[in-house]
Order: sequence, then structure tokens, then C-alpha cells
Amino acid sequence: MSQHNISGSEVFGPKPGVMIRSVKTSGLRRQRAARTWAAFIAGAVVTVIAGAVAVAAIVGPTAFG
Repeated sequence: MSQHNISGSEVFGPKPGVMIRSVKTSGLRRQRAARTWAAFIAGAVVTVIAGAVAVAAIVGPTAFG
């Protein structure tokens, strides 16, 4: 039989405080975040350029022709 007979409101009673220490980010984690941002910005730039080329291909012949 179990030695821990917890039932009813005892489960939700006062509990000892839990200390959570702040965790400092490591240099590796910052590098990974920087790479993620760089990839995101590069993707956005490529998307904008591709959009501009597509608009120029569609509008260009009628605007300049």
C-alpha cells in the first residue's frame, strides 16, 4: 500500500516556494538567433525582388511598349 495518502484539500494546500533562477543566454544561442534573423531578412529581400521582377514583367511591356 502507498505511504502517501494525500486526499481532498491537502493536495492544494500551501506549498514551499520555488526559486527560479534567471538563465543567461549563451553566446551560441545568440549566434543562432542572429543567423535566424539574417535568414529571415535575406528571404524577405529575395521575395521583394522577385515581386518587383514579376510586376515589371507584367506591367513593363504595356508601360514601355
